[in-house]
Amino acid sequence: MSNLETAPAEVACTASQLEAVEVLRPREVPLGGPRAIRVRRTLPQQQRSLIGAWCFADHYGPHDLRRSGGMDVPPHPHTGLPTISWLFSGEVEHRDSAGVHAIIRPGELNLMTAGAGICHSEVSLPGDRDATAVLHGVQLWAALPDSGRNTGRDFDHYAPEPISLPHAVARIFLGQLAGSRSPVHTFTPLLGAQLDMEPGTRVALDLDPAFEHGVLCDQGAVALHGATLAVGDLCYQGPGSSALSLHNDGDQAGRVLLLGGTPLTEQLVMWWNFVGRSHDEIVAYRQLWEDADERFGAVQGYRGTPARLPAPPLPTTRLRPRPLPDRPDKKERR
Repeated sequence: MSNLETAPAEVACTASQLEAVEVLRPREVPLGGPRAIRVRRTLPQQQRSLIGAWCFADHYGPHDLRRSGGMDVPPHPHTGLPTISWLFSGEVEHRDSAGVHAIIRPGELNLMTAGAGICHSEVSLPGDRDATAVLHGVQLWAALPDSGRNTGRDFDHYAPEPISLPHAVARIFLGQLAGSRSPVHTFTPLLGAQLDMEPGTRVALDLDPAFEHGVLCDQGAVALHGATLAVGDLCYQGPGSSALSLHNDGDQAGRVLLLGGTPLTEQLVMWWNFVGRSHDEIVAYRQLWEDADERFGAVQGYRGTPARLPAPPLPTTRLRPRPLPDRPDKKERR
């Protein structure tokens, strides 16, 4: 998925403070064409740009495509990240410059690794069948560490089996949880799982205390840390905790995504659809995309307009990574 904002903000991604617990509220942004659907963007935000290596989270739907426009994102570039597509309903057609043509379906992970450069398009299938009538899902990015950010283009597909837990069903699409492990390779330790909770129940999970975690609410009256989350809210829990307790206080089923990872301590600059390390890198990526350079390749088979997304103008100031925050363990040694 592309960031289609015409004036995307500079994002200086930084590692998180260990003790932080907070609820991040989403903002709405348009996605795709004159009848664009709107998505709820929770990451990045000024106060928190990363959860582990997770650096971008768009939550959208449910959109009834029989009454509204769908997703139509022309070919656009990425560097230094994998995109993670996860649907609750609907279907999306994916094409990329590595030659992959895939249909993204509910409950099936589709992970595209950009590495040094890739481009892709995403188009929701027409809502003329029950399976495609309602578009509902998330799009996530995870920043690649310096050791892997110039890797080659790649694509992984995985359909996790549902795992029964007390009062919930889990689908672990990245990392491991509750004795289930995804086989999909990640360049830093990551966790991604869907949890479907029974009404009026509590679900307790054992976590890796080295991870920081985020709980993205999709539906239900889900509460943790004393706060009930609205749809699209993302509740953050810092490293150091080995457990998480979720409450679904309503009389309807709840559904959340659990995201986690070890804190990424590298300085990053993210602008538009690029993750880099400096202003000059971002400027170079943008120019290469405008020049149709082979670094990004080309998508075959996309039939929309425009044939490729032009890059927005760069800001008038230099893009700068924000200094990494002091860690509590460092303060103790002073």
